[in-house]
Amino acid sequence: MHPATVLAQLDHVTDGPTGGLVPALHPALTHVLPGEAAAVGYARSTNSGARAVEALVAKLEGGAAAAAFTSGSAAMQAVLAGLSPGDHVLLDTGIYYEFGRIIVAFGARWQIAVSFADFCELDSVAAALLPGRTKLVWAECPSNPLWRVPDMSSLADLTHAAGAKLLVDATVITPVLCHPLSLGADLVLHSATKYLNGHGDVLAGVLVTADADNIWAELVAARTAHGSILPPFEAWLLLRGLRTLAVRMARCSQTALAIAEALQGHAAIAAVHYPGLADDPHHALARAQFQAGFGGMLSLTLKGGEADAIKVCARLQVFRQSTSLGGPESLAEHRLSTEGAGSLCPPALIRLSIGLEEASDLLGDLRAALACD
Repeated sequence: MHPATVLAQLDHVTDGPTGGLVPALHPALTHVLPGEAAAVGYARSTNSGARAVEALVAKLEGGAAAAAFTSGSAAMQAVLAGLSPGDHVLLDTGIYYEFGRIIVAFGARWQIAVSFADFCELDSVAAALLPGRTKLVWAECPSNPLWRVPDMSSLADLTHAAGAKLLVDATVITPVLCHPLSLGADLVLHSATKYLNGHGDVLAGVLVTADADNIWAELVAARTAHGSILPPFEAWLLLRGLRTLAVRMARCSQTALAIAEALQGHAAIAAVHYPGLADDPHHALARAQFQAGFGGMLSLTLKGGEADAIKVCARLQVFRQSTSLGGPESLAEHRLSTEGAGSLCPPALIRLSIGLEEASDLLGDLRAALACD
Protein backbone atom coordinates (compact mmCIF):
# COMPACT_ATOMS: atom_id res chain seq x y z
CA MET A 1 0.00 0.00 0.00
CA HIS A 2 0.99 3.61 -0.56
CA PRO A 3 2.58 5.27 2.51
CA ALA A 4 -0.27 7.79 2.66
CA THR A 5 -2.77 4.96 3.08
CA VAL A 6 -0.67 3.18 5.70
CA LEU A 7 -0.30 6.42 7.66
CA ALA A 8 -3.92 7.54 7.47
CA GLN A 9 -5.08 4.20 8.85
CA LEU A 10 -2.08 3.66 11.16
CA ASP A 11 -1.64 0.37 9.27
CA HIS A 12 -5.05 -0.74 10.64
CA VAL A 13 -3.94 -0.44 14.26
CA THR A 14 -6.98 -0.23 16.54
CA ASP A 15 -7.75 -0.46 20.23
CA GLY A 16 -7.82 -4.26 20.44
CA PRO A 17 -10.53 -4.92 23.06
CA THR A 18 -13.00 -2.31 21.76
CA GLY A 19 -12.11 -2.02 18.08
CA GLY A 20 -11.81 1.75 18.45
CA LEU A 21 -10.30 3.41 15.37
CA VAL A 22 -8.14 5.57 17.63
CA PRO A 23 -5.67 3.44 19.62
CA ALA A 24 -6.23 3.73 23.36
CA LEU A 25 -3.76 5.29 25.76
CA HIS A 26 -2.41 2.69 28.21
CA PRO A 27 -0.26 4.32 30.92
CA ALA A 28 0.15 1.17 33.05
CA LEU A 29 3.68 0.54 34.31
CA THR A 30 3.20 -3.19 34.73
CA HIS A 31 0.53 -5.85 34.19
CA VAL A 32 -1.15 -8.70 36.04
CA LEU A 33 -0.34 -11.96 34.27
CA PRO A 34 -2.97 -14.72 34.19
CA GLY A 35 -1.62 -18.23 34.65
CA GLU A 36 1.35 -19.06 32.44
CA ALA A 37 1.00 -16.01 30.18
CA ALA A 38 4.20 -14.45 28.89
CA ALA A 39 5.24 -11.18 30.49
CA VAL A 40 4.13 -8.03 28.69
CA GLY A 41 7.14 -6.21 30.07
CA TYR A 42 7.85 -3.43 32.50
CA ALA A 43 7.28 0.09 31.15
CA ARG A 44 10.98 0.97 31.18
CA SER A 45 11.47 -1.66 28.48
CA THR A 46 8.30 -1.40 26.40
CA ASN A 47 4.76 -0.10 26.22
CA SER A 48 1.92 -0.61 23.77
CA GLY A 49 2.10 2.92 22.38
CA ALA A 50 5.82 2.73 21.66
CA ARG A 51 5.37 -0.67 20.01
CA ALA A 52 2.67 0.75 17.71
CA VAL A 53 4.95 3.65 16.71
CA GLU A 54 7.83 1.28 16.11
CA ALA A 55 5.84 -1.10 13.92
CA LEU A 56 4.50 1.76 11.81
CA VAL A 57 7.81 3.57 11.27
CA ALA A 58 9.68 0.32 10.59
CA LYS A 59 7.14 -0.52 7.88
CA LEU A 60 7.40 2.93 6.33
CA GLU A 61 11.21 2.75 6.25
CA GLY A 62 11.33 -0.86 5.04
CA GLY A 63 13.32 -1.76 8.14
CA ALA A 64 13.65 -4.91 10.20
CA ALA A 65 12.86 -3.17 13.50
CA ALA A 66 12.47 0.24 15.10
CA ALA A 67 12.92 1.66 18.59
CA ALA A 68 11.14 4.75 19.94
CA PHE A 69 12.88 7.12 22.37
CA THR A 70 12.11 10.17 24.49
CA SER A 71 13.93 12.40 21.96
CA GLY A 72 16.23 12.33 18.97
CA SER A 73 19.13 13.02 21.35
CA ALA A 74 18.18 9.98 23.44
CA ALA A 75 18.24 7.85 20.29
CA MET A 76 21.67 9.26 19.48
CA GLN A 77 22.95 8.41 22.98
CA ALA A 78 21.81 4.80 22.57
CA VAL A 79 23.89 4.54 19.38
CA LEU A 80 26.92 6.09 21.06
CA ALA A 81 26.58 3.65 23.97
CA GLY A 82 27.57 0.85 21.60
CA LEU A 83 31.01 2.36 20.96
CA SER A 84 34.18 1.39 22.83
CA PRO A 85 37.34 3.33 23.74
CA GLY A 86 39.63 3.43 20.74
CA ASP A 87 36.80 3.40 18.17
CA HIS A 88 36.53 6.08 15.51
CA VAL A 89 33.42 7.98 14.41
CA LEU A 90 33.28 9.95 11.18
CA LEU A 91 30.87 12.89 10.92
CA ASP A 92 29.83 15.10 8.03
CA THR A 93 31.17 18.66 8.25
CA GLY A 94 27.56 19.74 7.75
CA ILE A 95 26.10 17.67 10.61
CA TYR A 96 23.39 19.30 12.73
CA TYR A 97 25.45 21.51 15.02
CA GLU A 98 24.05 20.27 18.35
CA PHE A 99 24.52 16.59 17.52
CA GLY A 100 28.05 17.36 16.37
CA ARG A 101 28.91 19.05 19.64
CA ILE A 102 27.42 16.23 21.72
CA ILE A 103 29.27 13.53 19.78
CA VAL A 104 32.60 15.38 19.98
CA ALA A 105 32.19 15.85 23.76
CA PHE A 106 31.21 12.20 24.17
CA GLY A 107 34.29 11.11 22.22
CA ALA A 108 36.62 13.23 24.30
CA ARG A 109 35.25 11.79 27.53
CA TRP A 110 35.25 8.13 26.44
CA GLN A 111 38.45 8.09 24.34
CA ILE A 112 36.61 7.71 21.04
CA ALA A 113 38.17 9.50 18.08
CA VAL A 114 35.83 11.82 16.19
CA SER A 115 36.71 13.41 12.87
CA PHE A 116 34.93 15.24 10.06
CA ALA A 117 34.77 14.97 6.28
CA ASP A 118 32.69 16.54 3.53
CA PHE A 119 30.22 13.75 2.75
CA CYS A 120 29.41 15.31 -0.61
CA GLU A 121 33.04 14.70 -1.63
CA LEU A 122 33.56 10.93 -1.65
CA ASP A 123 37.33 11.24 -1.92
CA SER A 124 37.28 13.18 1.34
CA VAL A 125 35.26 10.41 2.98
CA ALA A 126 37.55 7.66 1.69
CA ALA A 127 40.61 9.49 3.03
CA ALA A 128 39.04 10.00 6.46
CA LEU A 129 37.90 6.40 7.05
CA LEU A 130 40.12 4.22 9.25
CA PRO A 131 39.49 0.59 8.21
CA GLY A 132 39.10 -1.66 11.24
CA ARG A 133 38.84 1.30 13.59
CA THR A 134 36.00 3.38 12.17
CA LYS A 135 32.83 1.90 13.63
CA LEU A 136 30.24 4.53 12.79
CA VAL A 137 29.73 6.97 9.91
CA TRP A 138 27.08 9.57 10.80
CA ALA A 139 25.40 11.24 7.83
CA GLU A 140 22.54 13.66 7.50
CA CYS A 141 20.32 13.96 4.45
CA PRO A 142 19.93 16.74 3.60
CA SER A 143 22.45 18.52 5.82
CA ASN A 144 21.25 21.36 8.02
CA PRO A 145 21.14 24.33 7.23
CA LEU A 146 22.56 24.28 3.65
CA TRP A 147 20.49 21.24 2.59
CA ARG A 148 23.34 19.46 0.82
CA VAL A 149 22.57 15.92 -0.38
CA PRO A 150 25.16 13.12 -0.20
CA ASP A 151 25.23 10.09 -2.49
CA MET A 152 23.98 7.63 0.12
CA SER A 153 24.63 4.46 -1.90
CA SER A 154 28.26 5.37 -2.55
CA LEU A 155 28.67 6.51 1.04
CA ALA A 156 27.32 3.15 2.22
CA ASP A 157 29.75 1.27 -0.02
CA LEU A 158 32.73 3.18 1.39
CA THR A 159 31.48 2.75 4.96
CA HIS A 160 30.96 -1.00 4.66
CA ALA A 161 34.31 -1.51 2.94
CA ALA A 162 35.91 0.01 6.04
CA GLY A 163 33.97 -2.35 8.32
CA ALA A 164 31.73 0.40 9.73
CA LYS A 165 28.00 1.08 10.05
CA LEU A 166 26.28 3.95 8.25
CA LEU A 167 23.68 5.96 10.18
CA VAL A 168 21.58 8.51 8.28
CA ASP A 169 19.71 11.23 10.12
CA ALA A 170 16.62 11.47 7.91
CA THR A 171 14.62 13.87 10.09
CA VAL A 172 14.13 16.38 7.27
CA ILE A 173 13.19 14.01 4.44
CA THR A 174 11.08 11.55 6.46
CA PRO A 175 10.12 8.07 5.17
CA VAL A 176 7.53 9.71 2.93
CA LEU A 177 10.28 11.21 0.75
CA CYS A 178 13.24 8.83 1.04
CA HIS A 179 14.29 5.40 2.34
CA PRO A 180 17.98 5.45 3.28
CA LEU A 181 17.93 1.76 4.25
CA SER A 182 17.17 0.86 0.62
CA LEU A 183 20.24 2.89 -0.38
CA GLY A 184 22.54 0.96 1.93
CA ALA A 185 22.25 2.66 5.32
CA ASP A 186 22.36 0.42 8.40
CA LEU A 187 20.46 2.76 10.73
CA VAL A 188 18.06 5.63 10.19
CA LEU A 189 17.45 8.24 12.87
CA HIS A 190 14.45 10.55 13.14
CA SER A 191 13.98 13.37 15.57
CA ALA A 192 10.28 12.55 15.63
CA THR A 193 9.78 15.83 17.48
CA LYS A 194 9.83 17.41 14.03
CA TYR A 195 7.95 16.15 10.97
CA LEU A 196 6.83 12.74 12.20
CA ASN A 197 4.81 14.37 14.97
CA GLY A 198 4.18 17.59 13.09
CA HIS A 199 2.37 19.53 15.79
CA GLY A 200 5.19 21.01 17.85
CA ASP A 201 4.03 19.40 21.09
CA VAL A 202 6.00 16.15 21.49
CA LEU A 203 9.64 15.28 22.13
CA ALA A 204 10.42 11.91 20.52
CA GLY A 205 13.04 10.02 18.56
CA VAL A 206 13.01 6.86 16.46
CA LEU A 207 15.78 4.58 15.24
CA VAL A 208 15.19 2.06 12.46
CA THR A 209 17.56 -0.77 11.54
CA ALA A 210 18.04 -2.70 8.33
CA ASP A 211 19.07 -5.81 10.25
CA ALA A 212 18.03 -6.72 13.80
CA ASP A 213 21.46 -8.16 14.65
CA ASN A 214 23.39 -8.26 17.93
CA ILE A 215 24.24 -4.57 17.69
CA TRP A 216 20.54 -3.76 17.53
CA ALA A 217 19.88 -5.85 20.64
CA GLU A 218 22.61 -3.89 22.45
CA LEU A 219 21.05 -0.61 21.33
CA VAL A 220 17.62 -1.57 22.66
CA ALA A 221 19.22 -2.78 25.90
CA ALA A 222 20.90 0.63 26.23
CA ARG A 223 17.49 2.28 25.91
CA THR A 224 16.19 0.15 28.80
CA ALA A 225 19.27 0.90 30.88
CA HIS A 226 18.95 4.64 30.27
CA GLY A 227 15.19 4.65 30.83
CA SER A 228 14.70 6.53 27.56
CA ILE A 229 11.79 4.67 25.98
CA LEU A 230 9.03 6.86 24.57
CA PRO A 231 6.29 7.14 27.25
CA PRO A 232 2.70 6.12 26.49
CA PHE A 233 1.17 9.59 26.23
CA GLU A 234 3.88 10.90 23.92
CA ALA A 235 3.55 7.73 21.82
CA TRP A 236 -0.20 8.30 21.58
CA LEU A 237 0.34 11.88 20.42
CA LEU A 238 2.98 10.77 17.93
CA LEU A 239 0.58 8.24 16.40
CA ARG A 240 -1.93 11.07 16.01
CA GLY A 241 0.67 13.16 14.20
CA LEU A 242 1.82 10.33 11.94
CA ARG A 243 -1.68 10.00 10.47
CA THR A 244 -1.21 13.26 8.54
CA LEU A 245 2.50 12.97 7.72
CA ALA A 246 2.02 12.28 4.00
CA VAL A 247 -0.33 15.19 3.37
CA ARG A 248 1.78 17.55 5.48
CA MET A 249 4.96 16.63 3.61
CA ALA A 250 3.23 17.08 0.26
CA ARG A 251 1.95 20.52 1.25
CA CYS A 252 5.16 21.88 2.77
CA SER A 253 7.29 20.47 -0.08
CA GLN A 254 5.06 22.11 -2.69
CA THR A 255 5.11 25.45 -0.88
CA ALA A 256 8.87 25.36 -0.22
CA LEU A 257 9.59 24.76 -3.90
CA ALA A 258 7.27 27.60 -4.93
CA ILE A 259 8.97 30.00 -2.51
CA ALA A 260 12.47 28.90 -3.53
CA GLU A 261 11.71 29.40 -7.22
CA ALA A 262 10.04 32.77 -6.62
CA LEU A 263 12.98 34.15 -4.63
CA GLN A 264 15.73 33.07 -7.02
CA GLY A 265 17.32 36.18 -8.43
CA HIS A 266 15.85 38.49 -5.78
CA ALA A 267 17.98 41.61 -5.50
CA ALA A 268 18.60 41.11 -1.76
CA ILE A 269 19.44 37.39 -1.93
CA ALA A 270 22.85 35.97 -2.78
CA ALA A 271 21.72 32.33 -2.80
CA VAL A 272 18.65 30.18 -2.22
CA HIS A 273 19.58 26.78 -0.78
CA TYR A 274 17.00 24.15 -1.71
CA PRO A 275 17.68 20.82 -3.46
CA GLY A 276 14.40 21.03 -5.32
CA LEU A 277 15.69 23.89 -7.49
CA ALA A 278 16.73 22.69 -10.92
CA ASP A 279 20.05 24.55 -10.75
CA ASP A 280 20.89 23.59 -7.17
CA PRO A 281 24.21 21.66 -7.12
CA HIS A 282 22.51 18.80 -5.23
CA HIS A 283 19.39 18.61 -7.36
CA ALA A 284 20.41 15.59 -9.45
CA LEU A 285 21.21 13.47 -6.39
CA ALA A 286 18.05 14.62 -4.67
CA ARG A 287 15.95 13.63 -7.67
CA ALA A 288 17.64 10.24 -7.79
CA GLN A 289 17.16 9.48 -4.08
CA PHE A 290 13.95 11.28 -3.06
CA GLN A 291 10.37 10.53 -3.94
CA ALA A 292 7.32 12.81 -3.86
CA GLY A 293 9.13 16.09 -3.21
CA PHE A 294 12.17 17.71 -1.66
CA GLY A 295 10.96 18.65 1.82
CA GLY A 296 9.92 21.80 3.59
CA MET A 297 13.30 23.25 4.59
CA LEU A 298 15.19 25.95 2.71
CA SER A 299 17.66 28.69 3.51
CA LEU A 300 18.42 32.15 2.15
CA THR A 301 21.86 33.75 2.16
CA LEU A 302 21.45 37.51 1.96
CA LYS A 303 23.78 39.91 0.17
CA GLY A 304 23.64 42.44 2.99
CA GLY A 305 25.40 40.34 5.61
CA GLU A 306 24.64 39.25 9.16
CA ALA A 307 23.02 42.46 10.40
CA ASP A 308 20.67 42.51 7.41
CA ALA A 309 19.66 38.87 7.99
CA ILE A 310 18.82 39.61 11.62
CA LYS A 311 16.70 42.62 10.60
CA VAL A 312 14.81 40.66 7.95
CA CYS A 313 13.90 37.97 10.50
CA ALA A 314 12.62 40.64 12.89
CA ARG A 315 10.42 42.20 10.18
CA LEU A 316 8.56 39.01 9.31
CA GLN A 317 4.89 39.03 10.32
CA VAL A 318 3.53 35.67 9.13
CA PHE A 319 6.63 33.59 9.78
CA ARG A 320 7.28 33.10 13.49
CA GLN A 321 10.85 33.83 14.57
CA SER A 322 11.76 30.61 16.36
CA THR A 323 14.02 27.58 16.15
CA SER A 324 12.82 24.07 15.26
CA LEU A 325 11.17 22.67 12.16
CA GLY A 326 8.42 20.40 10.93
CA GLY A 327 5.40 22.00 12.60
CA PRO A 328 2.20 23.42 11.08
CA GLU A 329 3.46 27.00 11.42
CA SER A 330 6.27 28.42 9.30
CA LEU A 331 9.39 29.45 11.20
CA ALA A 332 12.35 31.69 10.37
CA GLU A 333 15.60 32.19 12.22
CA HIS A 334 18.99 33.77 11.85
CA ARG A 335 20.77 30.48 12.16
CA LEU A 336 24.19 31.72 13.33
CA SER A 337 22.59 33.44 16.32
CA THR A 338 20.97 30.12 17.29
CA GLU A 339 24.12 28.03 16.91
CA GLY A 340 26.44 30.50 18.63
CA ALA A 341 30.19 30.39 19.10
CA GLY A 342 32.03 27.90 16.93
CA SER A 343 29.27 27.66 14.34
CA LEU A 344 30.24 27.16 10.70
CA CYS A 345 26.92 28.59 9.51
CA PRO A 346 27.22 31.51 7.03
CA PRO A 347 26.56 34.76 8.93
CA ALA A 348 23.97 36.05 6.47
CA LEU A 349 21.89 32.84 6.36
CA ILE A 350 18.20 32.71 7.28
CA ARG A 351 16.75 29.21 7.80
CA LEU A 352 13.11 28.67 6.92
CA SER A 353 10.83 25.84 7.99
CA ILE A 354 7.79 25.92 5.73
CA GLY A 355 4.51 24.96 7.37
CA LEU A 356 0.94 24.61 6.19
CA GLU A 357 -0.05 28.22 5.54
CA GLU A 358 -1.12 29.59 2.17
CA ALA A 359 1.98 29.94 -0.01
CA SER A 360 1.08 33.47 -1.17
CA ASP A 361 0.93 34.72 2.42
CA LEU A 362 4.38 33.33 3.19
CA LEU A 363 5.91 34.66 -0.02
CA GLY A 364 4.35 38.09 0.48
CA ASP A 365 5.74 38.19 4.03
CA LEU A 366 9.25 37.38 2.83
CA ARG A 367 9.15 39.89 0.00
CA ALA A 368 7.92 42.65 2.31
CA ALA A 369 10.65 41.92 4.87
CA LEU A 370 13.33 41.80 2.17
CA ALA A 371 12.16 45.04 0.57
CA CYS A 372 12.60 47.23 3.67
CA ASP A 373 15.68 49.43 3.95
